[in-house]
Amino acid sequence: MKKVIIIEDDFVVGGLIKDNINKLEGYFCENVFLNPVLYLNANVQCDILLLDVVMPEMNGLEAIDLVLKNHPHVSIIMNTIKDDDETIITALKKGAIGYIDKQSFDMKIQEVLNTISNGGGYMTPVIASKVIANFNKSRKYNESLSSREKEIAESILDGLSYKMIALRYNIAIDTVRMHIKSIYKKLQINSKGELFNLSKS
Repeated sequence: MKKVIIIEDDFVVGGLIKDNINKLEGYFCENVFLNPVLYLNANVQCDILLLDVVMPEMNGLEAIDLVLKNHPHVSIIMNTIKDDDETIITALKKGAIGYIDKQSFDMKIQEVLNTISNGGGYMTPVIASKVIANFNKSRKYNESLSSREKEIAESILDGLSYKMIALRYNIAIDTVRMHIKSIYKKLQINSKGELFNLSKS
């Protein structure tokens, strides 16, 4: 019997998910916590943790590190309406092994829990497509730039001015501008902010 715990700030939603889980063979849910702090203070064990992102006191992304530090063997599934690229990638990098949009969970609850229980990871198709797109952007950043362009891109991200970059690599400022224009064109971006976001992918 796999024990499931829910962290969800909407008590009604959490109760509905709990009831649905308890209808399934092989799974049992006793606890619904309104935020991660309450869960961590309770120090209760489980096999699978359903974790929302937007919550009071501590959000789900902040909670992942603490949960895994205290309960390293728990399988964390993000169950949330937050589906922006940065949130998804951050959650997965921190150690979540599932990410589903909240609207889909009730329909796929058996499939999600079975997949996780059998050692797999789970993402709904929309979430998976965002992860793949993010991976492809990251690959493009690493593969499409020349060695000098990568150096200049990293210098931009370090906060160096055009003049400082020129001094660092003993090149003319106009050459720096030429490289930056080429970087932006290859990466299909238009600003330092977009370069920063791409580099974090």
